[in-house]
Amino acid sequence: MVNFEKEYKCALVFTHDLIGGKWKLRILWHIIHGDNRFSMLKKAIPDITEKVLYTQLRDLQKSGIIEKEIVNEQPPKTILYHLREEYKDLEKIIEDTCRFTKYYASCNNIYIKETV
Repeated sequence: MVNFEKEYKCALVFTHDLIGGKWKLRILWHIIHGDNRFSMLKKAIPDITEKVLYTQLRDLQKSGIIEKEIVNEQPPKTILYHLREEYKDLEKIIEDTCRFTKYYASCNNIYIKETV
């Protein structure tokens, strides 16, 4: 459940509450790169449980970062998740963060697999 403070002393602390934690950035990265169905996300992030994935998607929806689109009501129901248009800048921020992290890793002899 998303429970934000009414006031933050630092934007970085709010950023952590908004998209921080173990899963949210990984989920957002995959949504941005086309893994936008629940089953695709679960396959792309195999170490996340279905319950946690569901909770994280719900929290991202409640905070307004992503939206859920029901494409097909008939069984099997098709639901897609998208980054909301007004937050498309987050895509560049995530990409820039990944680019910095790869650079940092290469400078410090840290190996990063390309899977997220």
